[in-house]
Amino acid sequence: MTEKSLPDMKKPMHLLAFGFGSGLMPKAPGTFGTLVGIPLYLVIEPLPQSYYLMLVLLAFVAGIWICQKTSDDLGVHDHGGIVWDEIVGYLVTMAFASAGWVWILVGFLLFRLFDIVKPWPIRWIDRKVDGGFGIMLDDLLAGIFAAVTMALLHLLRWL
Repeated sequence: MTEKSLPDMKKPMHLLAFGFGSGLMPKAPGTFGTLVGIPLYLVIEPLPQSYYLMLVLLAFVAGIWICQKTSDDLGVHDHGGIVWDEIVGYLVTMAFASAGWVWILVGFLLFRLFDIVKPWPIRWIDRKVDGGFGIMLDDLLAGIFAAVTMALLHLLRWL
C-alpha cells in the first residue's frame, strides 16, 4: 500500500469498506473480511426471510457506493483491503442456508473458494465491470454460486 492508498479509518465509509479493520490484515484480507460476515449473519439470521433478503439487498446497494467512494478516496480501483463486498457475498451465501455451525463453516469455505478461484463468469465480471458495481458484483455471484452449491449439498444429503 502506498501512502495515498491508506484508508482513514475515522471515516465511516472507509471503516465499512475495510470491514471494520479486517481488510487491513497484511495477508488474506478477503478471508478476514469474510470472517466479519459471520457475526453479522448470526445477528440477522433469525429475521424473517424477507427481512434478511431486504437487508442483504440494502447492504449490496450501499456497498456499490461505499466501495466506489473508498476507491476514489484511495486512488486505487478495487483496493485489496476493501472487503465490504466479501461481507455481503458471505451474507448472500447464507441467505437460504440451514441453521447450524456446520453450514456456517461450509458457507464460509465455499464462498472463499468461489471468490478466490473466480470461475466463469465471475472472473470475466471482475476484469470487465468497473467501479463500485464491479467490486460488488463479482462477490455477489460468488455468493450465489456458493449458495447454490450448499443447496445441492443439502438436497443430496451430503451434509
